[in-house]
Amino acid sequence: MRPDGDPDPDDYGLPHVDVVVPDDARELDRDVLAYRREERRRRRRRRLRRVARPVTRFGVAIPIIAGALLVALISGALMTAFGPRPAPRPKGVALAPSPTAAPGEIGGLLPAGAVNVVNRDKDARDLRDLRPAVFGIVPPGAECPGVVAALAGSAHEYGVRFLLVADPRAAAGREPVSLKDIKACAGTAHDGTAEILEDSKALLAGTYAPAPAAGSALTAVFVQPDGVVKNVVAGATPGPDLSQKVKSLRYG
Repeated sequence: MRPDGDPDPDDYGLPHVDVVVPDDARELDRDVLAYRREERRRRRRRRLRRVARPVTRFGVAIPIIAGALLVALISGALMTAFGPRPAPRPKGVALAPSPTAAPGEIGGLLPAGAVNVVNRDKDARDLRDLRPAVFGIVPPGAECPGVVAALAGSAHEYGVRFLLVADPRAAAGREPVSLKDIKACAGTAHDGTAEILEDSKALLAGTYAPAPAAGSALTAVFVQPDGVVKNVVAGATPGPDLSQKVKSLRYG
């Protein structure tokens, strides 16, 4: 400080700064608190950046994908909980004790005998234990698409089984229906499931289907929960009448 009261010139060329040193350190408490708040904010921002780094590393793509997956999961859960469900198959219904017709006729029970339900393995079953059901008897050379899809969809909707079985009887100029042919037919059941039945004794075909010939079409046999055959349709074609016959099996 010069005698005239002016400060000495700064030899380093730095701007003049007034520094006030308080007499009591407690006067700096507010500044210390503000500094500490700012430091806490910085630490929180650093932690958030570390947590968000894996998500934001690739821009906005990951959050969008994660959001879409979350929406899909929630939608799937809601559809499962509140969506329409097929009617359950009737269970525990005994065979009709006194049907109005003899076995093998409309109004009578299915013929008695063993068949194989073909899944990964062959499951031997009594034919009458497969009720309620729609049996599709496929003759040699029959066209499956359309009618198989319609029957499978209606059976799924109304909670009955749908089984495809080959007609093993010979037909003039036609190769016998093979298991491969039946599986190909079952593959056209887009709106339901077509189970495959092996009936080497022709219990169904010999009882309900006409003799196979050129141009023969699938025969549908409709069986109630009590084992009574309600309808037989030779040369079945898709349509409301066919669907109504499947629906009627729910009520016997």
